[in-house]
Amino acid sequence: MTRVKRGIATKRRHKRLLKKVKGFWGQRNNIFKRANETLLRAMAYAYKGRKLLKRDMRALFITRITAAIRLHDSSYSRFIHALKKNGIALNRKMLSQLAIFEPQGFAAVVAMTKQQ
Repeated sequence: MTRVKRGIATKRRHKRLLKKVKGFWGQRNNIFKRANETLLRAMAYAYKGRKLLKRDMRALFITRITAAIRLHDSSYSRFIHALKKNGIALNRKMLSQLAIFEPQGFAAVVAMTKQQ
């Protein structure tokens, strides 16, 4: 059986990884083993950060809606409950956008929820 030299594939894999860690500090950007460890950790933090961003944005939307609904003498929980009860399917992001950029439209939504 003939001998297979695998240096080309390994070098390609190493180069691909080292390209991703360009700009890291010290050995983390030019030593494969250190770079691999750092990249794994960085990717884990990036994944976790994307989840945290979603959480933070939802909290921001809720805060904005709360502030807007207080102007109409109601509370956030009553407002959301009334929306669900009346079958109005607007998510929190759209409600916060309405509250900021279209106050009249938001007032109309609030009026629909207060009818009952």
